[in-house]
Parts: sequence; structure tokens; C-alpha cells
Amino acid sequence: MIGSCARASSPTLLVAGVIVHDEATNRVVLLQRSENAKFAQGMWDLPVGKSEPGEPITETAVRELYEETGLAVKPESLKVAHIIHGAWGVEAPNGFRTVVFVAHEWTGEPLNREPRKHAQVRWVAADAIPDAFVDTTASALHRYLTNGPAVSLDGWPRT
Repeated sequence: MIGSCARASSPTLLVAGVIVHDEATNRVVLLQRSENAKFAQGMWDLPVGKSEPGEPITETAVRELYEETGLAVKPESLKVAHIIHGAWGVEAPNGFRTVVFVAHEWTGEPLNREPRKHAQVRWVAADAIPDAFVDTTASALHRYLTNGPAVSLDGWPRT
């Protein structure tokens, strides 16, 4: 019982990610984590970040996308592309849930607005996604692009 009480005292981390997909050119906006990033240094990733207390997940997605890339999207234009449920993660010893949205409408051009966290932010062809990619978001992106399963489990025992 002690383990279950301890686990219940720390909430599951809620995270939002955004796939900005230009369907006309079949490219997506990606960022490369800098050598100063908290995790996955040098790896590619989607714009992604933690939800603030009391913040709706769509607002988290809008805020994080703008903070990291300068791209603006309307919360109502976001569509759920994928859900990741991780058993544990960086800053998430009791697990995380990442809701990955897709945006087909945005304003602005991708910029690296957080150069201490990211080495670069840019458009990448959907058929040329870098191999050095954070596993969970790489899976979500691949599954979105191939119309694969909409939910992934990471770090859970296989049954």
C-alpha cells in the first residue's frame, strides 16, 4: 500500500505536442534540441511542452508552439493526432500523457525562439524525418503520417 500511496501523491505529467503539417508541400516543423537541453540533447523533436496547472491542453499546445517556434495556431483548429501514455519519463517519475495535435493552419514562419533549448527549428520533408529523433514523438509522428494507431504506450510491461 505504501507504494500506491506514494504514486498517487505525484500526478502524471500532462504534455502537449504539435505536428504542424503543410499538406501542400508534405513537410512538418521540427526542432533539434540543443546540447543544453534537459534531455535528448542533439535529438530532433516536435514542438512539445508541459501543461501549466489549470491550463487546458489545447492552450498548452498553442502556447508551447508559439514559445518554441513563433507559429500561431487557434486552439479550435487543432485536431488530436496521437496520444502517448508513458510509464515514466524525465521530470515524470509517475508517468506522462502527451496529447499530440496536428495543425494544418497557422500564421508565421518557423523561428528558433528558444536558442538555449534548441539548436534549430525548421521545415522538414515528411519523407526525410531525421533518424536521431526522440522515440515517443517519433512514433507519434510516424503513426500520424501513415494513418497508424492513435495511441502508443511507452515503458509499460507487455502483456
